[in-house]
Amino acid sequence: MHAHALDNLQYIRETMERAGSFTAVPGWGGVAMGLTAIAAAGAAWRAPSKQAWLAVWLCAGVVAIAVGVLAMRRKSRARGLPLWSAPTRKFVFSFVPPLIAGAALTLALWRADMVNAIPGVWLMLYGTGVITGGAFSVPIVPVMGACFLAEGTLALFVPSLWPPLAWGDFWLAVGFGGLHILFGTIIARRYGG
Repeated sequence: MHAHALDNLQYIRETMERAGSFTAVPGWGGVAMGLTAIAAAGAAWRAPSKQAWLAVWLCAGVVAIAVGVLAMRRKSRARGLPLWSAPTRKFVFSFVPPLIAGAALTLALWRADMVNAIPGVWLMLYGTGVITGGAFSVPIVPVMGACFLAEGTLALFVPSLWPPLAWGDFWLAVGFGGLHILFGTIIARRYGG
């Protein structure tokens, strides 16, 4: 009887976990990611070549991912929740495919010498990932993704000013910098850390 009761409790716990939402979206981590992007925009604007420009932004992306993962881990621990829960898996498996598409399109655009399209593509696909992953998170997350998607669309279709890559840096600073800082602050205040 005791074993049967424990099995039932385990089943109930797993069912509730699968139905739950991903609440480890890091607010202050998002702010830190935004600050990283603003610093990257300044460095990329001064980059002497397209290769250096891309290297700056790719390094900033790696740093932002590391900051985001560490902040999610910290927030999960503070709440006593496992980092790799069913809602987290749903979030990750919805968020990552658009990022993989972004990596492939970055390579294709680079090879086609269409570097000026890269910032818009990055913003749009990141926004798409945030929207799809945010379906399993708190309500403000898909709104943030929609803002990235809209800004990426503007970055693709608003005429570029000279120099074109500096204009891309503007869009990336406003998106990855400003939107992360804005929404990170909202998430931290409304949903904790």
